Amino acid sequence: MRPVTVVAHRGDPYRVRENTLPSIASAIERGADAVEIDVRLTADGVPVLLHDDTLKRLWGHDRPLSGLSHELLRELTFDGVPTLREALIAAGDHPLMLDLPGGNEDSVRAIVRTVRECGAGERVSYCAGAVAMLQVRAADPAAEIALTWTSLAPPRRVLLDAVRPKFLNYRFGLVSRELTERIHRDGLLVSAWTADTKHTMRKLIKNGVDSITTNRVDALAAVLRKARE
Repeated sequence: MRPVTVVAHRGDPYRVRENTLPSIASAIERGADAVEIDVRLTADGVPVLLHDDTLKRLWGHDRPLSGLSHELLRELTFDGVPTLREALIAAGDHPLMLDLPGGNEDSVRAIVRTVRECGAGERVSYCAGAVAMLQVRAADPAAEIALTWTSLAPPRRVLLDAVRPKFLNYRFGLVSRELTERIHRDGLLVSAWTADTKHTMRKLIKNGVDSITTNRVDALAAVLRKARE
């Protein structure tokens, strides 16, 4: 069986509110090899952890993040939304995968700069679609990238040459043995998201993926232990 990296999706969201420092800590404690977090910018350019473009779902305020200063964000969430800098420090030496929803040139530069200032480049990877990952590659030639791909049609060679991803990152339902073998022949690795049932986890492992992102780190760790027996 190929080694499989266990990636915690937004921390440990079934137990602790997603994209928070306690959620990151819980995921690490439960055996995550890496923790995926979502990073966006406040109105005054501070990279913070939030998947949605508003505070509605998690924090009950129908306010767009892009219209909030970091100080106002802290007030509205009782300081519950951490900055990327705080997350990098809290994770210690543990790897983090930064997903960049809505990433643009300004946000990517700010995020990559924060990673660099924290000396975290060797333990951080990035994932998102082609536009954001092209910007990451321009900002950091050495960045580790998982290019999120939503089609069974392979990415064009010109895009792969420009992005230079380590992983192609697929929604779990698209992954098959044929797909993983083709990607491996091309010299790339395969990551899959977001697998939360043991049946899906076992199927992905059987199909030869290299990394699985999940909301249930403990369940995936148990499936992997049994598969190795």
